[in-house]
Amino acid sequence: MSDHIEAHVEETHLSPFSVAVEVSGHALSGDEPVAKGGLDLAPSPYDYLLTALGTCTAITVRWYAQQKGWPLDDVAVRLTYDRVKDHPSGKADIYSKTVSLTGPDLTDEQRQRLFEVAAKCPVHKTLTNGVFIESVFDTP
Repeated sequence: MSDHIEAHVEETHLSPFSVAVEVSGHALSGDEPVAKGGLDLAPSPYDYLLTALGTCTAITVRWYAQQKGWPLDDVAVRLTYDRVKDHPSGKADIYSKTVSLTGPDLTDEQRQRLFEVAAKCPVHKTLTNGVFIESVFDTP
């Protein structure tokens, strides 16, 4: 079984790197920050990657708590991304996420399980397990 999603990305020429994105019936924009030659008109590709991880984490934790009937009032995820050039293993992309759970009636065991679930969201798994990217160049 596989999930299939299609996206269409096309330059807008509003800045040197601005793009329009259509995915799953939604219209988004992308750009690069000024420091990288863009005009910062929209989130950058790494902004979207970080957002994907945070969104997936929050949704997965909420879904799990609902399935279990646990008294989770709120879930929030704060994330950072750093590209470290002098990491002991060479260049490294480091994602950090802090998951905050609000629910005074959650037990310590429930909180611990929700933190474990947060590390198992599909985007987290994709980023840690590796991906295959097939590139095809279409020439008009």
